[in-house]
Amino acid sequence: DLGLIAERGQLVIANPIYEEVIPRALTYTTQVTITHETLWYVAPDGRLDMPKLLSAFQQFFREHSEHWVERFDYKEAGPQLLLQAFLQRILNGGGRIEREYGLGRGRTDLLVLWPYATDAEQTQRVVIETKLRHGALETTIDSGLAQTWAYMDRSGAEAGHLVIFDRTPQRPWEEKIFHRQHTYRDMVINVWGM
Repeated sequence: DLGLIAERGQLVIANPIYEEVIPRALTYTTQVTITHETLWYVAPDGRLDMPKLLSAFQQFFREHSEHWVERFDYKEAGPQLLLQAFLQRILNGGGRIEREYGLGRGRTDLLVLWPYATDAEQTQRVVIETKLRHGALETTIDSGLAQTWAYMDRSGAEAGHLVIFDRTPQRPWEEKIFHRQHTYRDMVINVWGM
């Protein structure tokens, strides 16, 4: 009724402004209470150290997800919103996130854009594909690798990360938390389990 969502064969956020405003509004109170600082994740060459950043988020998620995710009215999207809040906290130091939503499909595509200075101004482009685990882990990884690769190819990203959220309460964290690399169609993609 407010015009935030449109139906174009599937549900979509109505326009690019709302695509930015909606997740920021949903995550603002979470974002401002995260104590991590941008400089912790900037490498000497000015690029973001994405493995360090995602490793820190992995630990943050392990320690705080039950508490934080319960704050969101949309429990299924809670893990993805928490990641976006964490990234936004770090990227407010100079970068931005472009978002593509797979509404109703349990995924979100994020493109991190981080300007850094070398001899000339350049922008680091990193894809982060998020998925919720439903069923077998390897099946989720296989479909996620294909989606991550396609988004990397389309956006010209230099790096790709697939983040899989496992919300199964009976599964211990030791099984949920992992990091490994896969090569898909000649591109290395880091896979993070949470």
